[in-house]
Amino acid sequence: MVPAGTGNGMVKSLLDAVGQPCSASNAVLAVIRGHKCSLDVATILQGETRFFSVLMLAWGLIADIDIESEKYRWMGSARLDFYALQRLLHLRHYNGCVSFMPAPGFEDYGEPTAYHGEPTNEKSPTLENSVKIQWHGYHGSDVKLENKHWRTISGPFISVWLHNVPWGSEDCMAAPKAKFSDGCLDLIIVRDCPKLSLLSLMSKTNDGSHVKSPHVTYIKVKAVVLEPGPRVEDPAKEGIIDSDGEVLARGKGSYKCDQKALMAYDKLQLTVDQGLATLFAPV
Repeated sequence: MVPAGTGNGMVKSLLDAVGQPCSASNAVLAVIRGHKCSLDVATILQGETRFFSVLMLAWGLIADIDIESEKYRWMGSARLDFYALQRLLHLRHYNGCVSFMPAPGFEDYGEPTAYHGEPTNEKSPTLENSVKIQWHGYHGSDVKLENKHWRTISGPFISVWLHNVPWGSEDCMAAPKAKFSDGCLDLIIVRDCPKLSLLSLMSKTNDGSHVKSPHVTYIKVKAVVLEPGPRVEDPAKEGIIDSDGEVLARGKGSYKCDQKALMAYDKLQLTVDQGLATLFAPV
């Protein structure tokens, strides 16, 4: 991978791990040298629809900033900081629920719950298309989620962020404890947080110290079920679910909600295949 966008979180994570600056020349040298590392791949599932994610999934504040700031793309990467300030001034809270299968050591977060089966979607592809997808494509993780230890955290939420690697962009260390192939996703949740504290918290994402805030819940998980809901301030409007910079789902009244999305703004599930992908790495 060579950095050529406004985020470049994956390349930043690779190069930062060995103390190198995130630059196109360093990334190209890593490819030429040919060293490799394994990378976890998350399967996002809703009915017969699957999306494979290598970087992150966001819902709430981070997704709104990432997607709605597209209107300011002419500003370059500064668009993210500019629009983040706008969103902080007009902060949104979202109802919903996050259920997760915790990694060892994180079993005490949230409240006990049970796994209720795979999410469905009435807008799934036709049976004929579904069979074609399953026959020719990778099915996703086959991990068994029933009869496992599940926990749940209920909203309202300001932000729900799942990360596969430490850096979300060149200046945002979203998940400082994330590893490339540990079989886990890092879940970062913000619920109750005053605006001034949230502004301070956002400024600390450049070194990962935001996860130490009492307003942040930081957990390693093996699987997640996300049930997104409407905005608290305006229940007629919903949000956006974003993965790897692409829109997965647009709820009612959200930015460009008239455009077709891959999934419905409804319950979806994430599981992890440990080390499924391979990356060229600096060492």
